[in-house]
Parts: sequence; C-alpha cells; structure tokens
Amino acid sequence: MTAAGMLVGFVLDEVFGDPSHGHPVAGFGRLTGAVERRLHRDSRSAGAGLVGVMVGSVVVLGAVADRRPTGMAGVAVTAAATWVALGGTSLCRVGSAVAEALEAGDIDAARALIPSLCGRDPESLDEAGLCRAALESIAENTSDATVGPLVWGAVAGVPGVLGYRAVNTLDAMVGYRNQRYRNFGWAAARLDDLANLLPARLAGSLLVTLGGAPRRTIAAWRRDSGAHPSPNAGVVEAGFAGALGVQLGGRTVYPHGVEVRPTLGSGPAPGPADLRAAVNLSRRVQRATVLTCVAVALARPGVTVAVRRLSRRIAG
Repeated sequence: MTAAGMLVGFVLDEVFGDPSHGHPVAGFGRLTGAVERRLHRDSRSAGAGLVGVMVGSVVVLGAVADRRPTGMAGVAVTAAATWVALGGTSLCRVGSAVAEALEAGDIDAARALIPSLCGRDPESLDEAGLCRAALESIAENTSDATVGPLVWGAVAGVPGVLGYRAVNTLDAMVGYRNQRYRNFGWAAARLDDLANLLPARLAGSLLVTLGGAPRRTIAAWRRDSGAHPSPNAGVVEAGFAGALGVQLGGRTVYPHGVEVRPTLGSGPAPGPADLRAAVNLSRRVQRATVLTCVAVALARPGVTVAVRRLSRRIAG
C-alpha cells in the first residue's frame, strides 16, 4: 500500500501540482503561527515545546490515518498524504516561469515570482541575482519538497510523510538566525537538519548520476558543500552548481538581514538557460527518487520479517 500510494501521490503532483485551494500545509502554517504567538519566549525550551506540539500532533494524526485502511482505501490515504506533502511540480513550474520572464526581458514579472520560491527581497535583485535566487531555491527545494517526503514515506509510511512536512514547514517559519528566532527556532532548525541528512545525500548522489558531469559534481560537493551554513542545502546546491557548471553563492538579502553565502561550484553566474537546465535536472532527480523510494517501500516488509527472524534465532 505504501509503495502504490506514494507512486499515485507523485503522479497526482506531476499532473496537478499543489492543491490550488485549501492546501493543508497552508492551514498547518496558520495554526502554527497562532500557537507560536502563545508559546513564544526567547528560549530553546519554548521552541522545543512548539516543535513537540505541532510535529507530534501531525505524526499521531498520520499514524491513526495509516492504521485503519486496507486495500485501495489504504492506497488512497497514502496517495493523499504524499500529494499534500510534495511540492516539486509547482517548484519547477515557477522556476520555468522565472526563466521565461527573464528571457523576455520582463524583470518585474520575474521579481513578482521570486516570493513563491524563496524569502529573498526581490527588489534587491537584478537579472543575475534573480537567476541565482531561483536556481538555488530549485536546488534546495528539490530535496526539501520531493526527496525528503518520499524518503520518509518509504521509511515510515504516512506518519513519515506528514511528519517530515511538518518539520520542514516549522523550519521555514521559525528556523532563522535573527533576534526573534535565534533561540526559539533552534529546535526546529536542528530537527530539520536531522530529517534532511539522508534525503539531501540521496539527492546529491542522483545529481552525480543524472547531471551529466559526475566528476565536476563530485568535486563541487566535496570542495564547497561544507562551507554552506546548512549541512544539507550545501550538498544539493553545490551538486546543482557542479552539474550545471555555474557558480552559486554570494551576497543574499533577506527580510531579516544580509548574508554572504560561500561560493559553490566554479564557472560563470547562472543565466536563464541555466535556470531551465536546473528545472529539467530537478524533474529527473524527482522521478528517480520516487522509483528508488517505491523500491525501498516494497522491500521494507521483507527486511522487517528477516530482522525479526534473525532476532528470534539470536534470542533462542
């Protein structure tokens, strides 16, 4: 049921993208904002409380939903959870739209699309900055919006899919290093780091395999990823930079301040054609990921049975 449901959910995302109205993740975000306003203190323990309440509730809800249905009903539940958690198709559509606007010389249209991809100040970006912002967001969110949910779905079913999306959403809301969230958002940021350790490295490995420049991709990953402030985003952003032969990083303007990101990859600054190439590469990685995770989900019951038998023999 898990394998079939994940595959159906992925196909739903490819065909329809994110639900256009009443997206459950948006509802979760609004609820989280309301809870945060009540719990917020300048302390790590208060932030950990928010994580426990919100992520714990979602995981329990997912476990209840995953426990009862069988047959086609179980496939439908897993498919719905997977579709809700994925965002890869909408990510690629917006990336393509930014490239199209830049190719047409419409900087204002490209700037209007950037908030759908990342939290940077679009008015501070010229054409090169818009390309870099969009490409870096596509790289990071290929892992966050597709690889992560599918990996955790393969490992833990519906609770894994929904729990991962809750963790990632919390990090996007409070996992900042500014004055308000430096302490309060610490738990959300660290949990997101842990949740993405495996997905980011699977994404990096697929970039090596599918990107068309394996040596350059491996070199950028090994040389540059460790300098990135995120232990996971650095892997996929460096991987994309290496695969595409461009240079990412540099001065980055956010609403909370300016960050100077480390250089990733070696080559020219990305242009609209590189952005289109990034979208195509993201799609290939997403499709390879679902096939990999479906195989893992199919193998998981057999592995579980084998481990139980081995444990009994050892105990006996």
